[in-house]
Amino acid sequence: MAKYRHLCKITLVERIDDAVRGADIVVTTTPSKVPLVMDEWIQPGTHINCIGADAPGKEELDPMILKRAKIVADDWEQASHGGEINVPLSKWIISKDNIWAEMGEIVAGIKPGRISSDEITVFVSTGLAIQDAVTANLAYRMALERGVGKRIRIV
Repeated sequence: MAKYRHLCKITLVERIDDAVRGADIVVTTTPSKVPLVMDEWIQPGTHINCIGADAPGKEELDPMILKRAKIVADDWEQASHGGEINVPLSKWIISKDNIWAEMGEIVAGIKPGRISSDEITVFVSTGLAIQDAVTANLAYRMALERGVGKRIRIV
């Protein structure tokens, strides 16, 4: 792992706003039930990956961020019940009309992703089995190419 040390700089901060202000990319991964990332900390052009809100009642973003962002969900149905958008939807702060697309629509070219460098984009990831299967397949193929790993028999 030492050979990858130069790829990013990690800085410890004591306050969330110090980590978020001025960031191009923000990733939320907590089990919070209250917003931790506030609207006034998010600058134009920021991309936010939300993976912590994975059950009903969880949320990490100030809903006002969602009101001004282009929101993409991995799966609308799943995200509306347990993703970052579940609480603002249940409180009628946002509606389905605020959700720009599902990831598949962007990947398939049905809808564009980011079209302006000033857009705030939010990806609501609740995790889909297909993502796990694709990732496992990639890891398996890489292991075969490199001749690493161990074959085991599963009975």
